[in-house]
Amino acid sequence: MKTAHKLILSFIVIFSLIATHSLAQRHEGAIENLPKFDRRMYHFGFLLGANQMNFALRTVEDLSQFDSLKSITTKPDFGFDIGIVSSLKLTKYLSLRFVPTLSFGSRTVEYTFRYKDSVDIMQAKKVESTFMHFPLYVKYQSRRLGNFRAYIIGGFKYSIDMASQANKKSKDGEAPIKLRKNDYTIDVGTGVDFFLTYFKFGIELKMSYGLKNLLFPENTDYTNSVKRLNSKIFQLSFTFEG
Repeated sequence: MKTAHKLILSFIVIFSLIATHSLAQRHEGAIENLPKFDRRMYHFGFLLGANQMNFALRTVEDLSQFDSLKSITTKPDFGFDIGIVSSLKLTKYLSLRFVPTLSFGSRTVEYTFRYKDSVDIMQAKKVESTFMHFPLYVKYQSRRLGNFRAYIIGGFKYSIDMASQANKKSKDGEAPIKLRKNDYTIDVGTGVDFFLTYFKFGIELKMSYGLKNLLFPENTDYTNSVKRLNSKIFQLSFTFEG
């Protein structure tokens, strides 16, 4: 959660700096960049960004049935995103966006066991993912103010985890956490567009929440003790559209 708060704080700081700069330009009578940009029916661009992948975890009610298992928690980690932006104008303030994205990241499920000598020992199961995301978003934008504009965005995303080990047979002595290959998420976010001389630069913060239980069940204490694992991802993206 602390990392997510840092992402949000960074977004707020950047948003404030750009808004202040844009308002100052407007009051100084600065030239409006790309004045015909919003007249286009469609345009393209690319996306670079950072992500924080995590799980929404739900365990069984009684963990004591699993030997010395005391608790299960999750730990997020950072990754990065590369994507292609395509935007279709619907109305003056509304557009439809398709942003196929390649996303790399990981997260960890931590199991704490208490042994007879009352010593807690933690076992970490790191889960790495390489997602190919296929999101479809609706973007609602404010009126342009000089070279600045704010917006909100939301939609649905289908994802394929190309690093999924769901169909891979576990070796003797291993007990990995396996995830299903496909996922469906609801995405919501907010952002700002900054019109530069040759292209439009955007900063966007989104949250994705998975609708599907990703846990691939195997007959081990590591999977039998968990009811659901849903994806939960924060994304800070920078878009370049022309």
